[in-house]
Amino acid sequence: MTTFSLEDLARIVAERAAAPASESYTAKLLVDGPAKAAKKLGEEAVEAAIAAVQGDRQSLTAESADVLYHLLVLLQGANIPLIDVMAELERRTAQSGLAEKAARKT
Repeated sequence: MTTFSLEDLARIVAERAAAPASESYTAKLLVDGPAKAAKKLGEEAVEAAIAAVQGDRQSLTAESADVLYHLLVLLQGANIPLIDVMAELERRTAQSGLAEKAARKT
């Protein structure tokens, strides 16, 4: 079992975002604003969904890693710390998913 966490990945993304775009893929994704990072996240999410439908566990694992990375890049660009997202998840899990979803509609 690995001890690598989303917090570790968020820290690495933040470090790489601060590097020159010529030296960092993360920085390159962020240099022109959120559109490029958002597009990559969408592409990776579609690829993960396709892998899931196809029952391809290896591809789903790899694409899921891409989704998490690109989501953290997008959050970095928006100056939204991972801890804020985790707090929102914690708040939502205090009730059932159906109740939480119903509450958002009102």
